[in-house]
Amino acid sequence: MQPVRLALIGAGDRGNAYSRWALAHPDRARVVAVAEPDAERRERFARDHDIAPAAQHPGWAELLADPALDVDAVLIATQDSGHAAPAIAAARRGLHIMLEKPLAPTPEECVRIVDAVAEAGVMLAVCHVLRYAPYTRLVKSLLDGGAIGEVMSVQHHEPVGFWHQAHSFVRGNWRREDLSSFMLLAKSCHDIDWLQHVVGRDITRVSSFGGLRHFRPEHRPEGAADRCLDCAVEPGCPYSAPRLYRDRLARGDHGWPLSVVTPVFTEEALTAALREGPYGRCVYACDNDVVDHQVVAMEFAGGVSAVFTMNAFNTGGHRRTRIFGTRGELVCEGTAITVHDFVTGTATSHDPATAGGADAAGGHGGGDAGLMDAFTAAVATGERDRILSGPAATLNSHLATFAAEQARHEGAVITVRRPGSTPAPTPSFGG
Repeated sequence: MQPVRLALIGAGDRGNAYSRWALAHPDRARVVAVAEPDAERRERFARDHDIAPAAQHPGWAELLADPALDVDAVLIATQDSGHAAPAIAAARRGLHIMLEKPLAPTPEECVRIVDAVAEAGVMLAVCHVLRYAPYTRLVKSLLDGGAIGEVMSVQHHEPVGFWHQAHSFVRGNWRREDLSSFMLLAKSCHDIDWLQHVVGRDITRVSSFGGLRHFRPEHRPEGAADRCLDCAVEPGCPYSAPRLYRDRLARGDHGWPLSVVTPVFTEEALTAALREGPYGRCVYACDNDVVDHQVVAMEFAGGVSAVFTMNAFNTGGHRRTRIFGTRGELVCEGTAITVHDFVTGTATSHDPATAGGADAAGGHGGGDAGLMDAFTAAVATGERDRILSGPAATLNSHLATFAAEQARHEGAVITVRRPGSTPAPTPSFGG
C-alpha cells in the first residue's frame, strides 16, 4: 500500500505536531505540499519534509487551486477563524480532511463544513485528539462493557494550569474572542466532546456560569510594569514570563510553549521576544477578554447529567473525572483508572498506558499519534469507522459548546439544536 499523500494548510505549532507523525512513519504517510503565509515557517517546514518548491504556497487558496496538486487529503491547522473556507474548498475538490478543533467559530460555519463534507462524500476527522488517547479508549471500553452499570452522571474537571492560561489565553493567540473564539470553544470543546463520546449520547440541554475574574487591570499589583522585564514585582509574580520561558530554555525544552515565543533558542533571542513581543507583557496589562473560569451543567439524551469545570488556577496536568453508574463508580485521573464495584466492594485499578503528557507538548497523552494513525488508515483503506471524531458526532458537541456560552451570557438553560431547526419538546425525566 502506497503512503497517504498529505497537504498541510497552516505550518504552525499544531500543524507541525501532526506532521511529525508522518516523518516517523514514512511508510504510512508523507506531507508533500504546504500552505503557510509566514515565509520562514513555510521554508522550514518544507526543508523538514523535503517538499518541492512548486508545492510550497503562501495560502490555502493557491494550494487548492494548483492543478498539479496530487494529494489524498489535507490537514488544516490554521487559526480558528480560518477553518471553514479551506475545509469547504477542500471538500469540493474531493479531498479528505483532518481539521483542527474547533470546526469553526460559529454554529453556522460548523454546519456548512459538515454539509459540504456530506455533499462531497469525503471523510472528515476533527482533531478531538482526546478521543484517540489510550486513556480514553480504556475508559470507553470499561463503560461500554458495563463495568459500572448504566451511567447516571459525570463530574469532569479540566485543569488548564496557571501558566498555560497566562501563555495562551492572556498573552497568546487565544486571548480574545474576536481574534479566535471564546474560551469554551477554543480550549474546552475537547472536554465537552470527550463527555459526549464516553457517555455515548447526544447532549440535549446546557446551562453555564463563569467569567474573567482575575486577569484584569484592577488586579495589577502596585508597582507593576507593562512588561515583565521592566517589573520590580516580577520575581514574586506567579505569571512571570521570564521564569516560565527561561527555565524551559535552560532545560533545553524547545517545544511548545517556548517554540511559540521564539523560533531561535538563545538567551538573546528570547530576551528580544519578551521585550518586543506579546509573551513578555504583564498579565494584568493585556487586551484579553476570555474567561479564566467556567462551569457547564449538561443533560444528555435519556436523562444522564454531567458537570464540567475549567479554570486557570491550578498546576495543570491531566483531566480528572468521576463517572457514576448504577452498580459502580469510575475514578479517572489521567494516568490511572479505578473501578469501584458496589456489589463486591472492591476497587480495581487499570493502567491506561498513557503515552506522553496531557498537553500539546506531550502529544495529548498519545491522542495526537492516535488521530494520525486512525485518519491515515481510514484514507488508505476507505474504512470510515476508523475515524472516531467524524462530522455527525462532533457537530453535536460543538453545538452544545455554543449553547453553553449562550447560556452563560443569558443566565438560561439552552436546548442544543442545529441553527434554523425547530426546538424539540423538552422531555421530562422525573424528579
